[in-house]
Amino acid sequence: MKTPQKTWFVTGTSKGFGLELVQQLLAKGEKVAATSRNKKELENLIPSSENFLPLEMDLVDESSVGNAIAKTIDTFGSLDYVINNAGYGLIGALEELSDAEARHNFDVNVFGSLNVIRQALPQMRKQQSGHIFNIASIGGYLGDFPGFGIYCATKFAVVGFSEALVTEVKPFNINVTAVLPGYFRTNFLNSDSLVTPKNQMDEYTSARESQQLHQQQIANNQPGDPAKGVAAIIEAAQSENPPVHLFLGSDAYGLAKQKMDNMSAELEQWKSLTTSTDF
Repeated sequence: MKTPQKTWFVTGTSKGFGLELVQQLLAKGEKVAATSRNKKELENLIPSSENFLPLEMDLVDESSVGNAIAKTIDTFGSLDYVINNAGYGLIGALEELSDAEARHNFDVNVFGSLNVIRQALPQMRKQQSGHIFNIASIGGYLGDFPGFGIYCATKFAVVGFSEALVTEVKPFNINVTAVLPGYFRTNFLNSDSLVTPKNQMDEYTSARESQQLHQQQIANNQPGDPAKGVAAIIEAAQSENPPVHLFLGSDAYGLAKQKMDNMSAELEQWKSLTTSTDF
């Protein structure tokens, strides 16, 4: 028996995970609304078909997001999966990043996803079904990467609101998954995806060394295969009991396990002080 087509709404689809998602989903016969800041670029990347709806959308403009969601529902009649994939990296020590640089990273990585969620949920509640994937990062579980404090903070926020959203939308039969990838061989570390401070400070050698490491050594040598990462997300979407946290990559698994062990040891080390504050 043929599985009914599902409608997917994917943000940030002109490159990386987003583009790979659109390509794999269309190959499976799914209906895909793909958003980008440049619709023409999408149309050049992906052949036209009745299952493909390219949309130009400004993620930080909620009216633009609302129009894109409405167009998706008008075209395909449903909204089954939302993939909040759009975002960008920011590397810089906390002191050297300006307020505007930090806030813009939050505007795109956090508030942009919240714009999509607010606009998508009325249809999903009406259907009493749906699944929202919020693409975070292993940097949303541990933040000890010099120079990535603000970026990690945005991804911690994504994981945090995803956990709350799980409980809020469960009564409507809607699932939520935070995806925490490690290093995947996409263009994330390229200059068009990784922003650096306008006013760098020589004092922060650790941030400069981290920047050099990521841009010159890790870039294009990441261990993760984007095609396999996307296939894992699609597989999780088909599960009857999908995960709340989906770590992707052996590096992500190792880093997460190490933090869990370190946190457990620290918790026990300071247990007496921690528990001494009750009435």
